[in-house]
Amino acid sequence: MFKRKKIIIGILLVFSIFLITHFANAQDFGIEQVNNNINLSSDDPRTIVGRIINITLSFLGLVVLVLMIYAGFLWMSSGGEEEKVRRAKSILKNAVIGLVIILASWAITTFIISRLWGATTGNNINPPSTNTSNLSGNY
Repeated sequence: MFKRKKIIIGILLVFSIFLITHFANAQDFGIEQVNNNINLSSDDPRTIVGRIINITLSFLGLVVLVLMIYAGFLWMSSGGEEEKVRRAKSILKNAVIGLVIILASWAITTFIISRLWGATTGNNINPPSTNTSNLSGNY
């Protein structure tokens, strides 16, 4: 008997939650006014993800450039010390490996995003996130 009461109370609780949310959806909380004030982007999420990936990979390319300059400076200022030359070569080798990984990841993500764009829009042109010829932002 106690089990039956628990089941009935549970079912009534679930139905009451659905009933409350139905009334809550009918209320006007001023969503349009909030949307007009915060001016969120109406861009396609694929475009936003593509831009985030491009910005991240550009930052990583900048880190590789700084590492290469540092390794070159370390090598040039080593004064013949083998330890500094070995360290500079190691940094330079690792920076080049990192650059290859960054370029490969950029190529893979560009390929995947362009294929997703083509599959969802029906055309096979480059998406706005990978089209760098138009820098004004007008797509």
